[in-house]
Amino acid sequence: MKAVGDPARIALGERLFQDPRFSRESTHSCASCHQLRRGGADGKAISPGADGKPARFNTPTVYNSSFNFRQTWTGRYSGVEQLLDHVIGKPAVFADNWDVVAARLTRDEALAAQFKDVYGDALRPAYVRDALDQYLRSLVTPSRFDRYLRGEAGAITVEEERGYLRFKSFGCAACHQGINLGGNLFQKLGAMREMPGQETSGADLGRYRETGRNIDRKVFRVPGLRNVALTAPYFHDGSVATLEEAVELMFKYQLGRTASQQDKELIVRFLHTLSGEKLVPAASPGAAP
Repeated sequence: MKAVGDPARIALGERLFQDPRFSRESTHSCASCHQLRRGGADGKAISPGADGKPARFNTPTVYNSSFNFRQTWTGRYSGVEQLLDHVIGKPAVFADNWDVVAARLTRDEALAAQFKDVYGDALRPAYVRDALDQYLRSLVTPSRFDRYLRGEAGAITVEEERGYLRFKSFGCAACHQGINLGGNLFQKLGAMREMPGQETSGADLGRYRETGRNIDRKVFRVPGLRNVALTAPYFHDGSVATLEEAVELMFKYQLGRTASQQDKELIVRFLHTLSGEKLVPAASPGAAP
């Protein structure tokens, strides 16, 4: 896992990520909800938007998001660029568009000069979008588990390795696989038995809201598990407070299997190995709240 991109554009994108001028009232930045020191999320079940109204879904982590095959819980957007276009123009989030944002930022002479240095041109909407895109793609988080996969002795403990073996043997890896340990397929929440407390309308309908197909009811993009120990609460509605509870529910409703308490504890230990060893980029030690 290696960040790829132009360092100057990434640094500019980092600055924009924290800039509240993207919101209409200059009250919210990208970092307001995607806090790097909270694993790229915000620790809330459901966050309020810039308009003060609650969002529909729990805020997903921004870390490693470029590895997802689709963006958002329902997979509405195909890539980071398309997601950025949606976020900037969504009233509940920023209530603006690229042209308005660029015009506002242009009034900042120091920032305009930085754009000139980086892009060799005046500050333009396309450059604002590109800088943010470059920054988001830089937010990858190699972990102890990656070092283990490369064969480094002692990268994870014996118990964590046992947890990984159980993670695979019980079938967790059927959905949580690939470079992001998830994020690359859709799955029904409650594949083996219906989960209690799920509504028949609203956010719990999942991908059905995008497609209108009955087969997509309660179907969501499988979340990636990198930094999962840092991004509680869990699930699309933020209804699950702890990683231990999330593992318990996955066994019961997603796998339809039982496991000993020891096995579940070992899996949780393994999941902790997926936390990035350097979450906030070295170039910006104070980059997020």
